Amino acid sequence: MKLTKKWNEYLLDYALYVILGVMILGVVIQEPSFLSMNNMWKILAQASTRGILALGLAGMIVLEGTDLSAGRILGCGAAISASLMQSVTYQARMYPGITEQLPLWLPLVLSIVVCVIFCLINGFGVAKLHMHAFIITLGTQLIAYGALCMYIDSQAGGAQPLASLNSDYISLVNGYWLGVPHLVWFLILCSIVMWVVWNKTTLGKNMFAIGGNKEAAAVSGVNVAKNIMLIYLVAGVLYGIAAYLEAGRIQSVTTATGTNYELDAISGCVIGGVSFSGGVGTVPGILLGVIILQVINYSLYYLGINAYLQYIIKGLIIVLAVAIDVRKYIAKK
Repeated sequence: MKLTKKWNEYLLDYALYVILGVMILGVVIQEPSFLSMNNMWKILAQASTRGILALGLAGMIVLEGTDLSAGRILGCGAAISASLMQSVTYQARMYPGITEQLPLWLPLVLSIVVCVIFCLINGFGVAKLHMHAFIITLGTQLIAYGALCMYIDSQAGGAQPLASLNSDYISLVNGYWLGVPHLVWFLILCSIVMWVVWNKTTLGKNMFAIGGNKEAAAVSGVNVAKNIMLIYLVAGVLYGIAAYLEAGRIQSVTTATGTNYELDAISGCVIGGVSFSGGVGTVPGILLGVIILQVINYSLYYLGINAYLQYIIKGLIIVLAVAIDVRKYIAKK
């Protein structure tokens, strides 16, 4: 009886990984070339910016919330980065008054500032106005998208992609070190920092306490509002970094940049074990979830699956992930 119960719990905990593993195995059987190192590095590079975004968004899910604005906020940061990193020899650049290349760190700082401002608005709505994260981030999503469209449309030549980026910037983002893409190194660095924040700092401990039981955390002396604001602040920094890197990765920023990125980030978090019930999640789990999801995305594209069918498959994965998460929560209760 106990053995059966343990087996059922095992299936419940790892059912999603088994299903996704079978899907990936099916792709490999059909196209063995999918496992080439070139494809693996491509997948990891593509997963990097979404992984950094997910590391920030995961904090909101641990707090028993979410962030629907993450993708649009990233789009704003990417537009800022790309517009300032356009080559000074490009005639149709957004800022013709910039005749000398700006230092590479300046757009990164501005991207972080813009993303932090949006995230602090979200944090203020949740912490001080006691709004549900779904509502405040939905509003911010629309505001960020409107701001992105206005910014790109403000160019002298009208709305056009922010392209022709500086070669040093492109090399920084898309280059290789020790045979590994820079994007992967950036993801590793951000992951290490966030692991330390989550596991070795007071902020991390308070985050899990608030997500597990907000009232109990407040009674035990945790400043709930302050910690929520700090978690949103950290998320804003990560969004800004992801935006800066994404602009260099795609090399052409438009009003569509960032669309549905938050859904990929949320999916990666849930697949990686971050619970919508609050108070549960790990940084390695997030990375695993994001990478698995990107492998699925890339494999569907690699096999030439109909684009509309890809949306259906990814939607089913999200529904399945959340359903299993809810089932785990009910089982534990």
